[in-house]
Amino acid sequence: MNLDFTPEERAFRDEVRDFLRTSLPDDIRRKVLAGLSPSPADIRLWQRLLHRRGWGAPNWPERFGGTGWGAVKKFIFEEECATWGAPPQLAFGVKMVAPVIVAFGTPEQQQRHLPGILSGEVWWAQGYSEPGAGSDLASLKTRAVREGDHYLVNGQKTWTTLGQHADWMFCLVRTDPEAKAQRGISFVLIDMKSPGVTVRPIITLDGAHEVNETWLEDVRVPVANLVGEENKGWTCAKFLLGHERANIAGIGGSKRALARLKRIAAAEWKDGAPLADDPDFAARVAQLEIELMALEITNLRVLAAEADKRAPGPEASILKIKGTEIAQGISELTMQAAGVYAVPFDRAAMSLDFPGERVGPDYAAPLAATYCNLRKLSIFGGSNEIQKNIVAQMILEL
Repeated sequence: MNLDFTPEERAFRDEVRDFLRTSLPDDIRRKVLAGLSPSPADIRLWQRLLHRRGWGAPNWPERFGGTGWGAVKKFIFEEECATWGAPPQLAFGVKMVAPVIVAFGTPEQQQRHLPGILSGEVWWAQGYSEPGAGSDLASLKTRAVREGDHYLVNGQKTWTTLGQHADWMFCLVRTDPEAKAQRGISFVLIDMKSPGVTVRPIITLDGAHEVNETWLEDVRVPVANLVGEENKGWTCAKFLLGHERANIAGIGGSKRALARLKRIAAAEWKDGAPLADDPDFAARVAQLEIELMALEITNLRVLAAEADKRAPGPEASILKIKGTEIAQGISELTMQAAGVYAVPFDRAAMSLDFPGERVGPDYAAPLAATYCNLRKLSIFGGSNEIQKNIVAQMILEL
């Protein structure tokens, strides 16, 4: 694989940099580079700005408003956005449900839902996991009974990320309770304003309201909101999970976090010398950087496969495993570099405009919360242990 950009690709990189320099709001950039989470308003605004530029959906076909970029341009775009401190696009809409609607949806569904995702006007959530069905997703119990031109949906979904902001949720439901495992599951789109939908917060270890439990009680869902065929929603689910696991790799974000780690390690002192000069610590940073470089190459291979209209295969599981391990490793070393200042955290102090006095340097304020939050990476999107089984079955044929 030739890792050198062509003159055309270098020109595109300069174009992306110019756009980010002139269009990325400074308050959002400072927030992201400081390791703070962008707000829903920040994410919506950034999606609108990308849409106006024609870059709102790098992974969509052009006929649906996508960019038509090849694998390398997608890679350059993601890399530059992360480097400059742009917030990530909301994956549930642009990168997850939209490709499913493009691949399996009806023309009516495509016309109704894709424009709102592209413009940032419509926020989507994912309704996959249940209290008794996480990595073993095929054991889900949420039931959808057809009554004329509607389904009556009852059940509970959990870990609904940012569901408190969602307008719509794509959801896996069981339409044939007699079928085994993956059979009898359907993929439906649910309006979160429908009567019977209740979203209750789950406060995580870092004190944030990021995830929720979602109750569905006699929710009427039009049959027109069924994507693909009834009882064959597992096909859609696998397609979507492949995209989710590829996106979880988070290479751009990890490169930004790695650069931040190096800056902190160069500033923090241990026995009169910067921690970056400690051989053991430097070796651990170097190992993470090597692994991240290898992950980039694998990511490019997955993007190239998508360009050939092949859904992500076992490579997506590899990206998910290594991407999450690297992100966690960087956060652990960043905590070590900041020392005692990384331990306490106050959510109010994590604001860039915090009027009070922080304990320690400004950059240390979000480190403990970030460390706690990133513990989830090895679980969501299919636990890493399950992903290793997938790799063994699909590649090693075990």
